Amino acid sequence: MELSPVFARRLYIALLIKDLERPNVPKLMELTGWPRRTIQDVLKALPAIGIHLSFVQDGRRHNDGYYTVNNWGPFDVRVLKHWQADIAQCLGLVK
Repeated sequence: MELSPVFARRLYIALLIKDLERPNVPKLMELTGWPRRTIQDVLKALPAIGIHLSFVQDGRRHNDGYYTVNNWGPFDVRVLKHWQADIAQCLGLVK
């Protein structure tokens, strides 16, 4: 599979959000090894490819909470799950 790294990052983060319990920026940073700003940029860019997120406020501070995917837009999540390992490999995340 040939994906641009930018597009692959977006898909991979969306899949992580779907799979994780209470996914937030620190957890996504830990799993990917990417800096905070990269994660934030990817989250901000997801609506541009049709994937819409919500932030569930869950705490006293404004940034306590986690993300959920509300709408996968043009993507079939079952197909993306099938390709998740290939997407991770494209990003150099496979150990």
